[in-house]
Amino acid sequence: MTTFIIGLLILLFGYIFYSKYIERIFAPDDRKTPAVSQNDGVDFIPLSLNKNMLIHLLNIAGLGPILGAIQGILFGPTAFILIPLGCVFMGSVHDYFCGMISIRNGGAQITELINKYLGRRFYQIFVVIVSIMLILLSAVFIYTAGDVIAERFFSQTDFSINNPVIVSIYFIIALYYILAAMFPIDKIIGRFYPVFTVMLLLGTLFILAGFFIKGINLTEFSFSNINLHPKGLHILPIFFMTVSCGLLSGFHSTQAVIISRTVENERQGKRIFYGMMCVESLIAMIWAAAAMGVYNQNIVPEGIIGTANVINIIADNFVTPYLAWVVTLAVVILPITSGDTALRALRLTLCDIFKLKQEAVLNRVKIMIPIVVLLVLILWWAKCNSDSFSLIWRYFTFVNQLIAIPTFLYATVYLYREGKNYFVTLIPGLFYIFITSSFILNAKIGFNLPYAVSEIAGVILTILSLYFIVKKYLKKAE
Repeated sequence: MTTFIIGLLILLFGYIFYSKYIERIFAPDDRKTPAVSQNDGVDFIPLSLNKNMLIHLLNIAGLGPILGAIQGILFGPTAFILIPLGCVFMGSVHDYFCGMISIRNGGAQITELINKYLGRRFYQIFVVIVSIMLILLSAVFIYTAGDVIAERFFSQTDFSINNPVIVSIYFIIALYYILAAMFPIDKIIGRFYPVFTVMLLLGTLFILAGFFIKGINLTEFSFSNINLHPKGLHILPIFFMTVSCGLLSGFHSTQAVIISRTVENERQGKRIFYGMMCVESLIAMIWAAAAMGVYNQNIVPEGIIGTANVINIIADNFVTPYLAWVVTLAVVILPITSGDTALRALRLTLCDIFKLKQEAVLNRVKIMIPIVVLLVLILWWAKCNSDSFSLIWRYFTFVNQLIAIPTFLYATVYLYREGKNYFVTLIPGLFYIFITSSFILNAKIGFNLPYAVSEIAGVILTILSLYFIVKKYLKKAE
């Protein structure tokens, strides 16, 4: 377990030291936050530090830190090093600056921040991309959570749209999503999320305890096993697209801005935004280790390696039967408590576009009706075609990481204007320009170019992007 423990130490010391450096760059102070100055009783409401931490953790922790870890660990023990390094220097930095810059801009949504710092053209492109990502994520999480519930708790084997049990479960989850997205944030999310978080953390800790009680066989890192992926997939860019939420996720930018409207004091930002991303990375590390443990035992059928079906095998292997349901419930909680806030973020984004005040219930209903219709159509399409879900998931994964780029870029512009160290956001932003561009150029869902060509093209696009950023934004800011 040496490599695994080294990874945990990287995460711990990264939070202790690097988060302080990032906080010092931003320099939070005691000015009034939007939660206090713009309190509207719906979205702008002061909540305690502990509530904000728990809510934000569940907002950002979808299926990514589990499913991404189960797939990412196929690359081998390198994942135990790359996940915490990526979290400390990229993922947590992304979340912190997104949340804090939003606070400094009156709780503005990511699209409004893009408009302010990157311009109207960027805004017009990304308002569409962000909206698509949020509706796809909501549909994907209803789909996955519903199927896990049906299989684990109702012993269902037919997951088609013709099964009334499946339809009923989907309906209940979707109804919860809609209510949570429309009600004031302290009425549903603020009350139930602390309980959900405890269940999530308990389920993860049960898995961790199983490592020591039942034993676990983990492969150690060496320079001879940097990449052990059975299909020979490349670490660059595939690993960084696969392990999204536990390392870095553009989706988090849509969630940090929700919490930016409930933070009581700027000095709480480090623990809320940077700290909770580190906790999510910890969850990913534990599930990655658990997945490696069952893979090394050769108890996972070849056909389901890297899929969500591994979750039940992990629960049954490391946790006693009467506690395995807690682990499953923790897994179900993750997509449900990210899907509802995805819809909430979409409502807030659209209400900013159409300048609709959200104090009036009727305005929230107007925004939600077309969202719900589109959500139902996507779910119906996904269930009618067996390949539709995997297609939606692959495109969501790409868009998810793509969304991280403008956050890094507008944070870079913000820091440059403030005369502060902007390299802490510029370098990760350039790295993900390379990752996303080389991925879509090589992927079958993209341009399907040869790997070497896509890598070279990715480097060229990154260099051109740097030139564009310096010329258009940094020089202009002077």
